[in-house]
Amino acid sequence: MLYLELFWSFVKIGFTSFGGLSMVPLITSEMLSHGWMTLEEVADIVGIAEMTPGPLGLNCATFTGVQAGGLFGALAANLGVLTPTLSLATLAAVFFERFRRTTVMEKILTGVRPAGFGLIVGIMFSLAAANYFPDSGPDWYAMAIGALDAVLLLWRKWSITAVIGLSAGLGMLCYGLLPML
Repeated sequence: MLYLELFWSFVKIGFTSFGGLSMVPLITSEMLSHGWMTLEEVADIVGIAEMTPGPLGLNCATFTGVQAGGLFGALAANLGVLTPTLSLATLAAVFFERFRRTTVMEKILTGVRPAGFGLIVGIMFSLAAANYFPDSGPDWYAMAIGALDAVLLLWRKWSITAVIGLSAGLGMLCYGLLPML
């Protein structure tokens, strides 16, 4: 029964909030109404969830589930908080598949594709400016690593995982070991 209650509480939280801090009042209400936590414990859970990587709702569901019902409690709470997203994504996929070949959908995608491409290019330029030209001037190490990455990905056809690993190693070498010498 506890696992079903955890699941249902987080389904309600997932469907009635929009993620982030908007979930905190709902989480607080559910935890206090079921007696799973005190107000101080909820504050601690939210603080920990904010500091750990990942979405706040999923982190809160994990920590709350573990505290209230152990590993199976965490699984139930996580499934609950993910149910809204999974069901809406599935519904969108069904509608997309059903209407994919229609004239209206083709016209919509004709506008969405260039907009998506433009957003990606815009992000690339803003990240490149921040990474390659920080306040102190050009970062030659970062530029060299970025150029090497482009060559390895585009012309040498290396896997993304291998390039990320190599870049991490080069970053540790250039920014960790070389300055110490």
